[in-house]
Amino acid sequence: MNVWSVIGRVGKDAVLRSAGDSSVLGWSLAVDAGYGERKVTTWVDCSLWGKRAESLADKIKKGDRIAVTGEHSTREHDGKTYTTLKAAEVTLLGGKPQEAQGGGRSAPRANTRQAEPAGDFGDEGDSIPFATNRGRW
Repeated sequence: MNVWSVIGRVGKDAVLRSAGDSSVLGWSLAVDAGYGERKVTTWVDCSLWGKRAESLADKIKKGDRIAVTGEHSTREHDGKTYTTLKAAEVTLLGGKPQEAQGGGRSAPRANTRQAEPAGDFGDEGDSIPFATNRGRW
């Protein structure tokens, strides 16, 4: 079975094309591995076919984080090897960080609720202080 799941950032807006009687949506996905000086980015050419391609065409934009699961393969062109993924599932995980100009789509909002003070846990005896919610959940 050839199933590959990746999470990455979209390199450029997805492009919808017609292939005979069907539609195909194509985009590039930057998948990072490692961190710091050892960080390596692999570019994956993704494609999605049919009605789902048409419905997602305007939703996959440059900078978006998405998860893609599908059939992995490679192709050769002009002496280079390209990694490809024929998508079976696409999950939109969030947009790019909010732009300073305010013209872009906003990223998911962080939880701004402040933590409540812990209080005195001395009255609980041997119980673990963080294991109780004291009715504040």
